[in-house]
Amino acid sequence: MHVVRLGWSLLQTEKTMRDLAILTFLTPDGVMQSSSGPEEDPSDGFRRGGWARSSWDDVREQVMNEAMADPYDLLLGGKTYETLAAHFLHADNDPPVEKPNNATKYVATTTLSELEWKSSAPISANTAAEIARLKDQDGPLLQVHAS
Repeated sequence: MHVVRLGWSLLQTEKTMRDLAILTFLTPDGVMQSSSGPEEDPSDGFRRGGWARSSWDDVREQVMNEAMADPYDLLLGGKTYETLAAHFLHADNDPPVEKPNNATKYVATTTLSELEWKSSAPISANTAAEIARLKDQDGPLLQVHAS
């Protein structure tokens, strides 16, 4: 995005970057894994998946809705992409599903050869350079969901 500021006799162009926001659930003791269901990610023997659902309240719901109210694109890892795509590919396109389904999904993966969820694109093996390139483009907020 370019912002043009007019002075008395000076025309100045200032280049701004897209913002990047990370939306994740983190326990006070540092667990950032599988907040929705125990089957989501049992790697490394993790057996406490679904911890966030039991403590979900109106405040958390409001925070989540506000964080995802404006248009956004998604930046996802392969495992998170697979988890979200499995749900959203088969969900009715009602308001909570519409935004993620219509967002562009940039997927950092070296293992997924096919991305079925609409508007999904793999990003190159040089993830840092690719994210910098995405941030430098015009577009909505880039959001990382989960990890």
